[in-house]
Amino acid sequence: MGVEGEKERISAEINRSAPTSPTEPILPIVNPTINEKKAPDSPSNKIHPAFYVTTWIALSSSIIIFNKWILDEKKANFRTLSPKQTAILRFANQKLPTDYPITLTCWHLTFATIMTQILSRTTTLLDGRKTVKMTGRIYLRAIVPIGAFFSLSLICGNMTYLYLGVAFIQMLKATTPVAVLLAGWGLGTEKANPNTFFKVSFIVIGVIIASYGEIDFVVIGVLFQIGGIVFEALRLVMVQKLLSSAEFKMDPLVSLYYFAPLCAIMNFCVALAFELPHITMADFYRVGPMLFLVNACVAFALNVSVVFLIGRTSSLVMTLCGVLKDILLVAISVLFNHEPFTALQCLGYSIALAGLIYFKLGADTVKAKASDMGRVWADYGARHPALRKVIVFLGMLGVALVVLVGLAP
Repeated sequence: MGVEGEKERISAEINRSAPTSPTEPILPIVNPTINEKKAPDSPSNKIHPAFYVTTWIALSSSIIIFNKWILDEKKANFRTLSPKQTAILRFANQKLPTDYPITLTCWHLTFATIMTQILSRTTTLLDGRKTVKMTGRIYLRAIVPIGAFFSLSLICGNMTYLYLGVAFIQMLKATTPVAVLLAGWGLGTEKANPNTFFKVSFIVIGVIIASYGEIDFVVIGVLFQIGGIVFEALRLVMVQKLLSSAEFKMDPLVSLYYFAPLCAIMNFCVALAFELPHITMADFYRVGPMLFLVNACVAFALNVSVVFLIGRTSSLVMTLCGVLKDILLVAISVLFNHEPFTALQCLGYSIALAGLIYFKLGADTVKAKASDMGRVWADYGARHPALRKVIVFLGMLGVALVVLVGLAP
């Protein structure tokens, strides 16, 4: 009886769990995902990343050359002056045209403040600010100190254009990662590492060699650039410390939304003390209101392009784009602005750029990418041998032109 009762219970359990109809389907015959509509891709996702890379490099290079042109004292009666001669005139209190870099920086930040306020009300580009828990106390303790360093770095950076050429400035800027590393060690955000220090030493050695080979070496200009690099390094480390909390994650455009008004006020105060009392309408119209407006638009467009570039590419692409931009700026300055460029500078800058890539990417990544690029280049040469020879020839010709122009008296 026990065995038969057990069979009956098992049979009953099976019958209760079985389908009530032999024709009842056990598996669904309709795929529920077939009728689901996929969300349409945003217009930005349909654009190739190369467009964002090209746009960022073009805008970044343009604003540097544009600022240099506006602040270029070698206009009118000063076309034949070298940076050393203009520095002597400044120390002798001789007025030079458009010698107002702080005011120009203040104008950029004022324009950025207006544009970020407009974008925050008319677009979704600044929706990220809604996730930032910003209070008055946090603004005073975090945003104000960072804004002060940001303002000082911009002032020093624009002051440098009055004394040094674009090519030499870009060489000095290669030391920024070294300054950021040292600032991180000093503020305790990074642990000191001898291996890392060895990597950045190549950058320092390269810049020292390039500086030694600089013909128009102006001490005050180099000091301004060093000050700008130090202030920028402190700002970056403080931003990194602030963004280590998930509630303060901000993209570059949201950061500009918070920092631009504060920095504009700080720059205005400095300009009011040193520059604004000496500015005349003749200085303003010498450049022209439309060019000032276009200059501010290019500066703001650069900040917008950074947001899209970060969203559509990787940190590796950002690093390589920065190196490529610096090389292009040096080449343009030498070829078109006829800035002096010696063979010793070429050697030093090459060492600094190689050290920069090695520091940011690491040896393993560099080897892997170099191997991939070698295979791609070999495959391209096998499919287009004639075009490959043309590219190699043009590249060698470009390098030769840069060297020859740099060595020219």
